[in-house]
Amino acid sequence: MACAAVMIPGLLRSSVGTIYTPAISLRLTSSTLRHLTLTSVMKSKRKTDHLERTASVVRREVVSAAKVCGAADESPSVKRLHLLVADKDFSFKAGQWIDFFIPGVSVVGGFSICSSPRLLEQERMIELAVKYTNHPPALWIHNQCTLDSEVAVRVGGEFFFDPQPADASRNLVLIAGGVGINPLLSILRHAADLHRERANKGRGYEVGTIKLFYSAKNTSELLFKKNILDLVNEFPEKIACSLHVTKQTTQISAELKPYITEGRITEKEIRDHISEETLFYICGPPPMTDFFSKQLENSHVPKEHICFEKWW
Repeated sequence: MACAAVMIPGLLRSSVGTIYTPAISLRLTSSTLRHLTLTSVMKSKRKTDHLERTASVVRREVVSAAKVCGAADESPSVKRLHLLVADKDFSFKAGQWIDFFIPGVSVVGGFSICSSPRLLEQERMIELAVKYTNHPPALWIHNQCTLDSEVAVRVGGEFFFDPQPADASRNLVLIAGGVGINPLLSILRHAADLHRERANKGRGYEVGTIKLFYSAKNTSELLFKKNILDLVNEFPEKIACSLHVTKQTTQISAELKPYITEGRITEKEIRDHISEETLFYICGPPPMTDFFSKQLENSHVPKEHICFEKWW
């Protein structure tokens, strides 16, 4: 398995009803893909640009055509996209992100994948959750993207969970802030797939326990609540979650209440989970990732057991 400390950009927003379409053939040619990626690289020159911030980060060489085959509101400010990627050479590790090339948009987006690698293997599908901002790729996703829109994608990132069958079993602590949940949800879903494989086939990597700490402004901005609680209920002895809200003004539903804590994630909560067998994955705003990674180091957690990613 591998993990590393890297800094990469934010994940971005939403606003349409739930819509899906069957898988369709993709028509972007290799020459179109080359033109699209080269033009985007040449024009994408902002100081805070995704390509510049991640210039030294490992990427795959494959640039693949993708087609939007589903879209839904995940929260008042976040849009969820399903992309069909028919290219069999396209693959990713749980926690990685994609360069997102949009025809007619010179700026390249950078969005973490929130689905598991198994969904891609089985259905050639990946899922994104994009927060609304004025960044051109996010604006396009929220205001112009439609079913059957064609884009191109390329995988990158050194923040991932990819254990091999013979690796030692590890516990995971996942610490998310806002849309920083995206790569951690991918890791959580991948760990659940590994649990199922182990239970059904009696082989494969054995994941230890998993604890998710997830903080957002209020319950409407806690993304993927149902998906997370479904996994907690499916694996009650393996997966647990603590959902934090910092500015809740409405009543919390009875279903969510047992999992909700009002206030920020605390240092003590995290420190209680420190052990030699535990890996920590952190993704959120820079002050949050800085705080928890520093606190873990101060608690003598080995640096190779602390994996973080920052979003803007």
